Amino acid sequence: MGELARPRTSGLSSIIKAYDVRGVVPDEWDEHVARRIGAAFAEFVHAESGATAVVTAHDMRDSSVPLSRAFAEGVLSRGVDVVEAGLGSTDLLYFAAGSLDVPGAMFTASHNPAQYNGIKLCRAGAAPIGQDSGLVTIREWAEHDSYERVPTRTASIGQRDLLAEYAAHLRGLVDLSGIRPLRVVVDAGNGMGGHTVPVVLAGLPLDVVPMYFELDGSFPHHEANPLDPANLVDLQEAMRRERADIGLAFDGDADRVFVVDENGDPVSPSAITALVAVRELAKGRGTTVIHNLITSRAVPEIVREHGGEPVRTRVGHSFIKAEMARTDAVFGGEHSAHYYFRDFWRADTGMLAAMHVLAALGEQSRPLSELTAAYSRYAASGEINSTVADATGRTAAVRELFEGEGGTVDELDGLTVELADGSWFNLRASNTEPLLRLNVEAPDAARMVALRDRILEVVRA
Repeated sequence: MGELARPRTSGLSSIIKAYDVRGVVPDEWDEHVARRIGAAFAEFVHAESGATAVVTAHDMRDSSVPLSRAFAEGVLSRGVDVVEAGLGSTDLLYFAAGSLDVPGAMFTASHNPAQYNGIKLCRAGAAPIGQDSGLVTIREWAEHDSYERVPTRTASIGQRDLLAEYAAHLRGLVDLSGIRPLRVVVDAGNGMGGHTVPVVLAGLPLDVVPMYFELDGSFPHHEANPLDPANLVDLQEAMRRERADIGLAFDGDADRVFVVDENGDPVSPSAITALVAVRELAKGRGTTVIHNLITSRAVPEIVREHGGEPVRTRVGHSFIKAEMARTDAVFGGEHSAHYYFRDFWRADTGMLAAMHVLAALGEQSRPLSELTAAYSRYAASGEINSTVADATGRTAAVRELFEGEGGTVDELDGLTVELADGSWFNLRASNTEPLLRLNVEAPDAARMVALRDRILEVVRA
């Protein structure tokens, strides 16, 4: 790429988001930018904790290897060693940062389309780095690319394959060896689940039907974003065709998992949160469970019924992980199908969540739809996005309407309103787009639809 076409590091604020680095390659960032971010990251973790090594991993996108290698060059330039874990899921990178006790960098754009790439950064022990906990400093240092410290050591780079160790660690947390045989359809979406699932689930009483396990960063079959119902259609059809017991869909970097029952119906992430929470509470090694404010009200109800203490947080992994550390929570779940485990360095792992669901299903005889029905108590809209020119004004209009009708309001994260009939909704502005995100829940479907449509009428006026 010519010098004049090179992305400007002075514009790093456009690609360094609230939780990670994310942007179009090469238009918004390239190897030159990655090298400078690598140097800034190495300097940051060395200044903060004296770190002398970092571990990297990357997904299957065409740009991931050159970007990760350029990042490594930047790290080495600051006298900090690099351990390359190679191909991996994001939770494999968290395993590496946790088990090796070094800071880490994962090269992935998760569920974003092929032209994107990004970096998820963490401290040693997989502790998060977000906008309020280091990303701003890393961005500023990368922009200036000037450091007072003179490295006193010559750094080195090496490779380490951690996939087998990662699989063994997960299998040590959830024992699937004694469950009844299950037929499992897995849609990896041409993402990193196709790399990790065969190793983690090998030799277990599972008849795995693979879908799109070929690693392909162009995503030829569908986007690796199971949050969009359109991307579950192939899995749902396969479930009916294969007469399988359960379906699993991973996103591009396999840190999230979505579950489909034997009828091809999606199981809400809130129900999975409640199910896994009950299993973690049953171990008797802690009582606190974290849930973000958009998960179903069934989650805190069920946690309390099983002797736990639910703690409500803002949306986003840095908030979840901070609350888990503060409260020593055993587990945390989000509406977006991110699941966090104290036994996994408080990091999110779709694979471990999937294993818990497989264990819960295989340890009893009922079908998945019956098993999860107990954790699904209310009617939910799912997340509905509306493009708006004035998010603040539209939110204020919704607040005024429902406050006038006696709704209870809180602003922990966006606008949450609880109504007298047990219904509630949350309206949040996107951090990166001119969108308002609406989630509605009610005691039954009719009330949910009526409330949803009434709010959207104001939002989209």
